[in-house]
Amino acid sequence: MAARDPHRFINELDEAAQERLVSRLESRAKDPVFASLFDKYAIRLALPPSAQVLEVGCGTGATLRLLASRDDFTGTAIGVDQCRPFIDAANRFAKAENVGDRISFGIGDAHSLDFPPATFDVVIAHTLISHVTDPARVLSEMARMVRPGGTVAIFDGDYSSLTYAFPDHGFGHQMDVALASATFNNPRIMRDLPRLLPKLGLQLKNAWGDAVVEIGSGRFFKSFAETYVPYVKMANLLPAQAVDVWLSEQLKAMENGTFFAACNYYTYLAHRI
Repeated sequence: MAARDPHRFINELDEAAQERLVSRLESRAKDPVFASLFDKYAIRLALPPSAQVLEVGCGTGATLRLLASRDDFTGTAIGVDQCRPFIDAANRFAKAENVGDRISFGIGDAHSLDFPPATFDVVIAHTLISHVTDPARVLSEMARMVRPGGTVAIFDGDYSSLTYAFPDHGFGHQMDVALASATFNNPRIMRDLPRLLPKLGLQLKNAWGDAVVEIGSGRFFKSFAETYVPYVKMANLLPAQAVDVWLSEQLKAMENGTFFAACNYYTYLAHRI
């Protein structure tokens, strides 16, 4: 069985699998290091007081909730996602955090949305572009919907850099590759953006990279491994027993303070010409 990105095919998963992904997205959003990466580009968006913001592939709405809670955000935001359970969770969480009057959520496919051209001041894809079927089509839609002079913000990982320490370096590398293959449809897409953005009428204004690293203990990468290792096994990318041993060793390393995992993440801020 070929690997199938669970986020790309989210609507084909059963309810339990969808709920596990909801938990993963919320756990990730609560990680202080990961949340700080959004703050790092949010302050550079230079939003006008009445800013209209769109997030494509919003998942459980965690990114827009962070935006709505910022003191410098006084506008409105819309999140769209293809998965009904994600949107239901997004509405539920927004109401619980008392930001439901500032943000709204709806069903939509990032490859083709109904919003008119030049509607938004900012369009965001936060850990979306690595999952979609056609990255160029999604980027084209983002460019279409942002106003001239507005900002397209793209944040995601370069998942060929994803790595966990493992005593058997050879199998450890195979497992790193298998995790990236099972989880992301486009694990190297962030390397392509400097070439793709100008073709869509987007001028790159700022870009940078950050390493997410956990040494000794693990939280962010613990959730990642526990959520996505089952997809490595389902796709038969590696022997199931060996995969189970790998995960067991990761959990032991977290307990005894010898854990190591890392991945590079990149942010691109581009203006529509």
